[in-house]
Amino acid sequence: MVEEMQHNNCTSSSATEFQQLRGSWDVLLNRFYEDPKVSQLMNTRVGQYLSSHPVLALTVLLFGAMAALPVGLFLTFALVTFIMSALGFVFFEVFLLFVGGLTLLCVLSGIAFFSVVVSSIFNVLYFTISSILNRYYPHLTKQGKVQGKESECEKLKQTQ
Repeated sequence: MVEEMQHNNCTSSSATEFQQLRGSWDVLLNRFYEDPKVSQLMNTRVGQYLSSHPVLALTVLLFGAMAALPVGLFLTFALVTFIMSALGFVFFEVFLLFVGGLTLLCVLSGIAFFSVVVSSIFNVLYFTISSILNRYYPHLTKQGKVQGKESECEKLKQTQ
């Protein structure tokens, strides 16, 4: 009998705790429904349908709450990927321009060196051939031609 009384006391205290919990839950829900955005949603067809089907409403609420994290992670991943690809593209372009500029500098330096070497070789050949021709064929040089013309002029003057 004592056990039965304790059980009844326990049941009555549990019932009062449950009623208090339900009362605080009703107050919270009423405050939630009084929000203008929520009342505007509840006046739509979807809101009225979800209000009449609480299991479906709970399912939609749980799905929305649980889907927020993966969707947020995906959007963060997409944003980070986009930013990294844009920065990577910029850094890759800068790297390619640097390599291209360095290659151009090397090629231009090589062309300048080649030009100096070829010019030096042609100058050496020109002076060598010129001195050989002057030595063995002096009459082909300008001085020889001038001397030849002068001597012809002098001969003409003397004959007159």
